[in-house]
Amino acid sequence: MLRLPIFDYAAPQTLAEAVALKKAHGHDAMYVAGGTDLYPKMKRRQMEPQLLIGLSDIAELRACSHNNGLALGAGLTLTEIANHPAVKEQYPALATAAGLVSSPPLRNAGTIGGNLCVDTRCTYYDQTFEWRQALGFCLKKDGDICWVAKSSPRCLAVSSSDTAPVMVALGAQVRLVGPDGERTIPVEAMYQDDGQYYLTKSDDELLVSIYLPPRPGWRMTYLKLRRRGSIDFPILAVAAALHLDENGVCREGRVVLGAVASQPVVLDKTVNDMLIGQKLTAGLIEQFAQKAYRPAKPLDNTDMSLSYRKKLARVFLARALMAVTAV
Repeated sequence: MLRLPIFDYAAPQTLAEAVALKKAHGHDAMYVAGGTDLYPKMKRRQMEPQLLIGLSDIAELRACSHNNGLALGAGLTLTEIANHPAVKEQYPALATAAGLVSSPPLRNAGTIGGNLCVDTRCTYYDQTFEWRQALGFCLKKDGDICWVAKSSPRCLAVSSSDTAPVMVALGAQVRLVGPDGERTIPVEAMYQDDGQYYLTKSDDELLVSIYLPPRPGWRMTYLKLRRRGSIDFPILAVAAALHLDENGVCREGRVVLGAVASQPVVLDKTVNDMLIGQKLTAGLIEQFAQKAYRPAKPLDNTDMSLSYRKKLARVFLARALMAVTAV
């Protein structure tokens, strides 16, 4: 049985206290909410904080408000997001994505903020300390080589968030608070294609809330590929959010791939524009899927074969758009 290492735990009551603690302790401290990803990684010595700054007592992180859209506190659990009436009615793809994360007990503990910041995954990284030590470690932790592609100058671990592709497709924004103040950025801008440094936010910034803009008349869906129907992380995901007029013509929208790179992959504008001003017929959807799946370049570092996941990207893209038109 893997055991947690010894660590100190602080339970601040306000954002200011939490940020001050992180500033004082620097890299020796980490924020923790549900801990569903952090605690297993601490057991495997992938993350080794001396101090955990618990966020569960900070009321602001559990706030939810309706004002020209929906603002969700980052501390709301995935179960609460999946079952929230406003989320289910206005942003059903987000409710679906949150409801597909892991298992019910972990969704009861895990938070929406935690899922947006969840660590990237890789076959060579998500192992016990002894396994990784025997290999010689890897670029993501303690080593100097990416075993997925030995000549790669960067880590190729894969984005594993279910909710991030949906948030990007919906044009959501996140509020970050740190020692130097606060800022609001698009969710898309929070990620970069580097498995080791996959978040652009600094370590001492805390994700406080997520703002979803109003999307009246939009249709959306989220599809997830995994070996089992529960527990597993995505090995391919498609989030689609489109605004169709009364004639079924697409006026605006976005399609985003998940779990095929170290960040959610927004389809190239020229590919996305294939849909704008067009009625989504079966023929157009097939043409779109044929072009849109090309940016998906899965590597041999997650479950199932990379060729199978590549082929399924085209299938899932077509299924996603068919689901949107069928609403």
